[in-house]
Amino acid sequence: MPSRFSVQPRNLPLSQIQKFIPKKWRSVGESDPRNCGQSLLCSSHECISGPCKSNNETMVDCLLTTLKDFAGQGHICKAFRTFSLIRTHVSSQTPCDLVIQSLSSLLLCCTNSESLSEGKQIHARIINLGVAHSWNLVPRIITFYTTFDLLDDAHVIAEISNILHPLPWNLLISSYVRRGQNEEAFSAYRQMVSRGIRPDDFTYPSVLKACGGQLNLAFGRDIHKSIDASFLEGNLFVQNALVSMYAKCGEVDVAHDIFERMPVKDAVSWNSMISGYASKGMWNKAFELFDRMRATGAEMDIITWNTIAGGCLKTGNFIGALKLFSQMRSCGIQLEPVATLIGLGACSHTGLLKNGKEIHGLVIRSHLDHFDNVRNALMNMYARCKALKQAHILFQFVDSKTVITWNTIISGFAHWDRSEETSFLFREMLLSGVEPNYITIAGILPLCARVANLQHGKEFHCYLTRREGFEEHLLLWNSLVDMYARSGKVVIARKLFNLMSKKDAVTYTSLIAGYGILGEGREAIELFNEMIRLNIKPDHVTMVAALSACSHSGLVMQGQKLFEQMQSTYGISPHLEHFSCMVDLFGRAGLLKKAEEIIIKMPYESTPEMWATLLGACKIHRNTEIGEWAAEKLLELRPDNPGYYVLIANMYADAGHWNKLAKVRTVMRDFGVRKSPGCAWVDTGSGFSPFLVADTSSGQTNEIYCLLGGLNRQMKDTGHLTTEESSSEEELCEGVF
Repeated sequence: MPSRFSVQPRNLPLSQIQKFIPKKWRSVGESDPRNCGQSLLCSSHECISGPCKSNNETMVDCLLTTLKDFAGQGHICKAFRTFSLIRTHVSSQTPCDLVIQSLSSLLLCCTNSESLSEGKQIHARIINLGVAHSWNLVPRIITFYTTFDLLDDAHVIAEISNILHPLPWNLLISSYVRRGQNEEAFSAYRQMVSRGIRPDDFTYPSVLKACGGQLNLAFGRDIHKSIDASFLEGNLFVQNALVSMYAKCGEVDVAHDIFERMPVKDAVSWNSMISGYASKGMWNKAFELFDRMRATGAEMDIITWNTIAGGCLKTGNFIGALKLFSQMRSCGIQLEPVATLIGLGACSHTGLLKNGKEIHGLVIRSHLDHFDNVRNALMNMYARCKALKQAHILFQFVDSKTVITWNTIISGFAHWDRSEETSFLFREMLLSGVEPNYITIAGILPLCARVANLQHGKEFHCYLTRREGFEEHLLLWNSLVDMYARSGKVVIARKLFNLMSKKDAVTYTSLIAGYGILGEGREAIELFNEMIRLNIKPDHVTMVAALSACSHSGLVMQGQKLFEQMQSTYGISPHLEHFSCMVDLFGRAGLLKKAEEIIIKMPYESTPEMWATLLGACKIHRNTEIGEWAAEKLLELRPDNPGYYVLIANMYADAGHWNKLAKVRTVMRDFGVRKSPGCAWVDTGSGFSPFLVADTSSGQTNEIYCLLGGLNRQMKDTGHLTTEESSSEEELCEGVF
């Protein structure tokens, strides 16, 4: 196949040249040779005035106009043919600029049409003609090679050029930065400066962006000094780049100083500063700056909205995130995936199903429902809002289900303790050929602990030990320790704990809580002390577990000491849960006055659970005075738990206050409070079956009641059940006959 650069015969007849002239340019009759020159001068966009001289130089002018038009339209074949015609009419008297312009236009056409081979041919022709160092061609050649990511070739062009202008180097540096090759960008910048080429307001933003990407604060400061010396400190683009660089490198105070001194700010300025605060977790500063930005009337793009709305989500201000989402829509900003994820996340945390459905409608209208992360967020929203049916319908409509899709639906059912559905989905996942990851298992194991389904938990334990890749995920082994500990298998939990090479605060907290549940408080305290000796800092959850263990074991002195050390030694401010543990600790020990003082003096509003704890302790220790006070406080809160009303009624009945007992029953009737019958879940081997008080529907009723009677006698013999609280075997079996 002949090259496009093959030699064409000179002095072509006019009829041959006219083949390359578009018909619409032929404004005069083609048959009249006297009008041909004028017809060549008219392009598709404009007509060049003046008579056309009948010589080669004028012909080159006309063809150059044609070439530029073809190049602009992307007609590379026609452009090359026109270039060949130009070559046939080039003479020694033709100005060199015309030839360079034609080469530049053709090279631009190759760049835009991504024609690498043809572009290299043009470059070879440029070298052959001896114009490779032309000011007009060097930037074009560098742009051509960087378009194809041939940055080494582009670097060579910049090095061998003798142009003392920053443009070629700017093109090279920006290309390095765009590809993330920051070190190469620094090297090119140093080469440029060493040649005596002064950087300009296009050089500095690229280099500063590389400094931010590399977190190279030292080099960024050197660039800052160069900017100050070059009198470009007032340039908006340079100042934005400085703010962004310092913010990314963690120097938000310096970035803020530069930002405040800027006489003019645009959306990039505000976004850079807000993003800097956001990256450091300084959300209050980011929110404050956002308010200032809105007050100035600055244009806010989707990045600004997403950053602030995402900050509201991270800081727990879910309603604020939804308000910003709504305001963003009111401003006419087009919905996109990130904003959608933020809005759906806020609905998931707040349980606002109606808002979530509205966002779902927007997703469909905006054609975003084909994004995997949006579909997963929709499933998660429905699941967290307890609309499990809708979540499962969405799940079924996903054709290609990834592990993230499976994890989303499994965690949704697990969140609401739907153990049977969760186990079924997990089996379906395995049958579909999708391999579970550590997130899958970590989402199910806590469910096994919550519903006391030890059998499934053991199966998952076996699954973990038989598969590779799970050893390094501490989250999984912490979940296993927690599952065994919560299920009362603290010995197995301790063995697993001892086998773990790496432990953290969660590991210790799970085992401490397990010992506390079994009333082995001294073991729990010893484990807590071991944790401190290993310099593992406890958190507020660890302190709840340790205080609860002291409460269940009657370790009043140890519990008081831990409570005092929380803030003084470990820097943990007591939360409501810690005060609840102390009320329970003093209440169980009969120190009812101290429990009362805790409730009165704590800096939180008391909860129904706290008053119920105190009331239960008063009933056990027969303190009618404090008990009645606690009962009145509990009634004022109008709790939803019917068990609390039963507790109050029993306390009044024991005290013989029948009028107050009648009042409680009236309150229960007025509020529609009904006591649900006691219910237990019985493992029948093939699954769990509910069993209610006086239930005779089970086929194993006789065996169950006899077993309950035996357990009742054992509790009585070991002192766990007082005579007044016990029921005879005849009473237990009363519902059978």
